[in-house]
Amino acid sequence: MNIVHCLSEWQALRPSLGGSVGFVPTMGALHEGHLSLLRASAENNDVTVLSIYVNATQFNDPADLAKYPSTLEADLAAAKAAGVDWVLLPDYSQIYADGYRYQLTEESFSQQLCGTDRPGHFTGVLTVVMKLLNLVSPDRAYFGLKDFQQFTLIKDMCRTFFMPVEIVGCEIVRERDGLAMSSRNQLLTDQGRQLAGRFNQLLANAVDDEHARQGLCAAGMQVAYVETVGARRCGAVVIGEGDEAVRLIDNVPVDVAEDSLPLQDIA
Repeated sequence: MNIVHCLSEWQALRPSLGGSVGFVPTMGALHEGHLSLLRASAENNDVTVLSIYVNATQFNDPADLAKYPSTLEADLAAAKAAGVDWVLLPDYSQIYADGYRYQLTEESFSQQLCGTDRPGHFTGVLTVVMKLLNLVSPDRAYFGLKDFQQFTLIKDMCRTFFMPVEIVGCEIVRERDGLAMSSRNQLLTDQGRQLAGRFNQLLANAVDDEHARQGLCAAGMQVAYVETVGARRCGAVVIGEGDEAVRLIDNVPVDVAEDSLPLQDIA
């Protein structure tokens, strides 16, 4: 497995990579969900590229950025075992040599759901993903469906800007109690982790969005939103308070009338 820190070095060697290229962009703290994406890429492509970069521009809360977990040594070992060929480890000065003057903004779906209480979040996400896709030039890029809104926006971005990459959505990998695997799960207290295990169950078993919201609140979670978009019920909650507060997202498929879908072209 090859590790590259310097993006100019990567740009010089990228044309020499032969065959199909799969790409998985991450912020590190890899878990089984990430590894499932890497294994899917390794199985379906000749070369698999992983990037690990904690993207500061998508954090609207500096405290949230400061406590984001970092496990680089373990990440690299896991990536190698998953079949990764190349790892990109850029820093802010390389990714944002322009000082973040140029930004990619979406004016509709990004303003809903997570965009409501995380201003600028998806501008940071879309900007960095476009940069990374341009750098890697993959045939396929793999994203987990846990962040359904992010997946949809990235897929639409690539279609809108005629980017020659297939955006592959991979199913959510869950813990035994149904909690979607997330790097943020590492930040939960023991009590918070026990409560988090009820998130998916309450989201999935409610008869409608309002009942899901009520159930989550009654369980002791702070609800950011519960909303069905397309055929997915999406939710975000905060578990814990103060420095121990952790924001989690999830989504589940639901049965809705075809003519009632708000976004007909969402996966």
